[in-house]
Amino acid sequence: MKLWHHVLRFALAGCLAVPPGAASADAEGANPLVAERWKTRPIVVVVPHADHPLLRRVEATLAETAGREAFRDREMVLYTVVAGKGMRNGRPLAAARTAALLRAIDVEAGGAPTFVLVGKDGGVKMREGADVRLPSVFEEIDRMPMRRQR
Repeated sequence: MKLWHHVLRFALAGCLAVPPGAASADAEGANPLVAERWKTRPIVVVVPHADHPLLRRVEATLAETAGREAFRDREMVLYTVVAGKGMRNGRPLAAARTAALLRAIDVEAGGAPTFVLVGKDGGVKMREGADVRLPSVFEEIDRMPMRRQR
């Protein structure tokens, strides 16, 4: 069985040997949240289509001066996954990075609309459905120990 596993890995890698453990290291490297750690507070909005009310509400809040300033003041970044396609602050993510992002927060692209707040430590701090409002997210962040230490 082990030999078959190694032969399959060799074939799938395009005839290049894949050392044991490399797949998990590659997945970690593809996860865009790793680069955010200790720098920003990512929010991830996962919706089935661009006209979804959750996405529209988040975008409308960020279009307002007060919402935009609150977002920046809390050192946040916005990841969106719309119909399986990922973006970071409006810039496209590669498919592998989008898949790694979704795995990291344990959300399926085709599942229910989801809003996730990731803390500066990289952990999921809030997971909500389509009815979340950014002002309540800002309040939650303001209660976090790292935010209070400022």
